[in-house]
Amino acid sequence: MTTKNKNETVKGPLAEGQRWSASRKREVVLRMLRGESVDALSRELSIEIYRLEQWRENALAGIDESLKKRPKDPVQAELNQAMRRIGELTMENELLWERVKKPGPLAKRRSSK
Repeated sequence: MTTKNKNETVKGPLAEGQRWSASRKREVVLRMLRGESVDALSRELSIEIYRLEQWRENALAGIDESLKKRPKDPVQAELNQAMRRIGELTMENELLWERVKKPGPLAKRRSSK
């Protein structure tokens, strides 16, 4: 029996031509993490053991990666944006000073014709 309800577990193999969605894989991985036998799941779902273990390893790697991320600090984000803008303005200022130092007019004028 397969179901779309997140609270129920996935049971049985998929129908012909049906694909394993991320949510179905998550349910299977959670069953493995709760202690269900990989052999039993393999038989029940008609999936190779190596594939089930691959799903589990990918899930654990994703968990590790998400735990490494630091929460976004809004003050730091604003500071980073301000620093980028300061850099842009500094570059513009330097370019304008280079133009001012050159002899002659600051910009070429177009004829009024």
